[in-house]
Amino acid sequence: MIGNSSYDRLYVEFVYYFNVARDYFECHEVMEELWLEEGRAPLYQGLLQVAVGLYHHRNGNVSGAVKLFTAALEKLEPRQKAEAGIDLVRLVRDSRLYLAKLERIEEQPFDFYDLDIRITDPELETMVEALRENPPVPGEEH
Repeated sequence: MIGNSSYDRLYVEFVYYFNVARDYFECHEVMEELWLEEGRAPLYQGLLQVAVGLYHHRNGNVSGAVKLFTAALEKLEPRQKAEAGIDLVRLVRDSRLYLAKLERIEEQPFDFYDLDIRITDPELETMVEALRENPPVPGEEH
């Protein structure tokens, strides 16, 4: 947690790396650390898997991307009411669409594109914006 914030710094960094830096490898690094610290919460694992799915697709590994998006949706779909300061319903919908495109990529190729996590909590938005102004250093101790 940061001060008396309800958001762990690693979670804020994850959203920053996902939405701002578009560094899906670093998303994986910070979220895996948080996931392990927080008792392997399925919500965090699902978010991590969306990021890794995007990482795989960006790097040309379509089968890896399909596998990760499928696993992410298995974890996130039942948790769509879990807020965590983000629009999880939208992320699930966008991830489902991305997976459907990946599954048809041989017949209908498409270029990689980023997904966005829509932030619904002003506190989380403020914290992510603070990182935009003073970015974390990837690989630095969290």
